[in-house]
Amino acid sequence: MAETVDADLHQRAAELLAPGDIELHGAVLHTDLDSDRESEMHQLTLDADEVIADFAEKGDTYIYSGNDDERFGVNQHQGLTLDGDEFVWECQQLLREGTYDVVIYWEATDDHAAVVDALDDELDATVVGVTEDGPLSRD
Repeated sequence: MAETVDADLHQRAAELLAPGDIELHGAVLHTDLDSDRESEMHQLTLDADEVIADFAEKGDTYIYSGNDDERFGVNQHQGLTLDGDEFVWECQQLLREGTYDVVIYWEATDDHAAVVDALDDELDATVVGVTEDGPLSRD
């Protein structure tokens, strides 16, 4: 059952990457963090910001929280540049079956797999890269 639920989440995440104003890459971060571990969820978001910001090469970033803005949902966050508030990444933290999964996407880089690998190395989560076509193959 969990595989079916995860496959559905991966597909819905891929649909978010559909062509728009900019090309996007993405990932789903599967964690074992429950709602009692929100501080760890916050740290995971900070760590993901650092990884993606390093690859984006747009300078220093800060995290804008949707909790304070009616245009965003609760647990929706953006990484923006300090200089000019440019988009770097966006995520939605979803509590599913008792633990958090994070759908995160960013402006496309030259090497999607390298970003996914770095997220996988740095975060305490199972990371599945997603493209417009679905989950990224990690051979």
